[in-house]
This record gives sequence, C-alpha cells and structure tokens, in this order.
Amino acid sequence: MTTVTDAPPPPPPSPKPLPVPEDAAPRRPRRRGRLVPYWLLLPGILWLVVFFALPLVYQASTSVQTGSLEEGFKVTWHFATYWDALTDYWPQFLRSVLYAGAATVLCLLLGYPLAYLIAFRAGRWRNVILVLVIAPFFTSFLIRTLAWKTILADGGPVVGALNTLHVLDVTSWLGVTDGDRVLATPLAVICGLTYNFLPFMILPLYTSLERIDGRLHEAAGDLYARPSTTFRKVTFPLSMPGVVSGTLLTFIPAAGDYVNADLLGSTDTRMVGNVIQTQFLRILDYPTAAALSFILMAAILFMVTFYIRKSGTEDLV
Repeated sequence: MTTVTDAPPPPPPSPKPLPVPEDAAPRRPRRRGRLVPYWLLLPGILWLVVFFALPLVYQASTSVQTGSLEEGFKVTWHFATYWDALTDYWPQFLRSVLYAGAATVLCLLLGYPLAYLIAFRAGRWRNVILVLVIAPFFTSFLIRTLAWKTILADGGPVVGALNTLHVLDVTSWLGVTDGDRVLATPLAVICGLTYNFLPFMILPLYTSLERIDGRLHEAAGDLYARPSTTFRKVTFPLSMPGVVSGTLLTFIPAAGDYVNADLLGSTDTRMVGNVIQTQFLRILDYPTAAALSFILMAAILFMVTFYIRKSGTEDLV
C-alpha cells in the first residue's frame, strides 16, 4: 500500500536580465578628473616652496658658513655659531619672551571684554565697533608706533596723569619705568606691542564667541547658574579656540618685533629682533644673524607646541 503526497509546485523560472546598453554602463572616473584637486593645490604649493622653503634652506646654509663680506662666505658646517649667538645674546632672547608675554596678557585682558561686548551686547553697533577695531590697519605700522612717542612724551598729559596718580612710583619700583619717564623704558615697549597687536587678539575672540549658541546661556540660567558661573562653565570653555588663536597671533609676531623696541625703547630694551636687524644690515655678520633667526624660530615653535597641548583644544579659529 503506497501513500501519495502532493509535491510543491516547481518554482517559476527566473526572468532573464535585460541587456544593459553600453551608454548606461557605469564609467570609471577618468584619471584626469582625479588630478584636478592636485592641480588646484599646485599654485599654493609653489608659492610656499619659492617664498618659504627655499629662503629657509638658504638661511640654514648661511648659518653654518664662515668668512666675511669682502672675502665671501663659505659653507664650513660651523655649528658653533649657534652656541656663540645664544651665549652672547641670551638677555635679548629672554627680554623678547618677557615683553611678548606681557603684551599678550594685556591684549587678552583688554580684548576679551571688548570681544564679548561685540558678540553679545553690541546689537546694531556691532559692525561699527568692528570697523573701529580694525581701523589701526588703515595706517602704517610705523606711523602707529611713532604716534606713541607723542603720547608718552615727557611732560605730556599721559605722563602727568600717571605722576598725579602715583602710578609711576609703582612702575619704577617694579623696574618697568625710569623715575618720571616712560619713553625708553620697558613699559613703553610693552604699550606699543599691546596697541599694535590688540586687533589680532580681538578678532579671533569675537569669532569664537559669536559661534556660541545663546540657548546654552538660557539653559544655564534655567539651572539657576549665576552669571559668573555661566561664564566660567560655559562661555570661557567654549571660547578657548579663540583664546588660543588670539594669543598665538599676538605672541609670535611680538616676540620677533623690533620696531617698537627701536622707536620706543633704548639700548637697555633691545629685543632679539633688533639684534638680528643689526647683524644683517649694519655689522653684516650674516651667519650670526641667520643662527639667531633659527634659534628664535625653534624657541617659538617649542613654546607654541607646548602651549597648544596644555590648552586642551586643537580647534583653532
């Protein structure tokens, strides 16, 4: 006796794929199209090579040369020039770092409240204040510095007011002024650096503060945070990219500046930039000048790297 079971019907045959026309087939991207970004980068790369890399290599070779302008300079790999430059001019290096650091701190203390005002409180006056911030760029750097010679002149209103308030007594005790005189003192050089580089601090700070979402401040207020707590916990941490960018844009050019120390200072306030200028243009000792330049660049690069790592942010504006 057999049992007959119903077998499932066979599956229908799969339809044959339709032929794809040749025009509709995916094409490989052409090699020429993949090279377009590199062609666009080529002008910038050439600019950096011609105007940055090649002069840097030339200065590096100059720093290890010996000779004189009359006899000519030859590459003799005389690395002792670096040690001689550092031991002979270390006071100027230290002075440059101190003056640039003091100017950077003053720019931050003056620039942060102004940037905060522009970002959150300026309203319709925002563009006007921004124009006033960049207004010093409309005149020459040299003219702006020379103006401070008139502002800080002996017997002028600024020096008279400082004497009336006995401020110069304190600054003289600190060693940044000389009695009743402000010109040809460290204070004059620091004031010139602060004024000339203050816009480089304000603009990155304003850009960073302007990006902060205002709802974060409202949320902090809803959580009963005081204004000081909101600033300490919300505003300042979120503005750290602007703080880092502003301090770098202020400190780096201020450390290598020589105009303010030359016009507002004296021989006792010379910075390393003044030494490099003198070696290049007056003494004509090119190897020493090149060695000083590389030492300054290496020192700034080390300090900037350490500062960025300790600041806790790599997002620069």
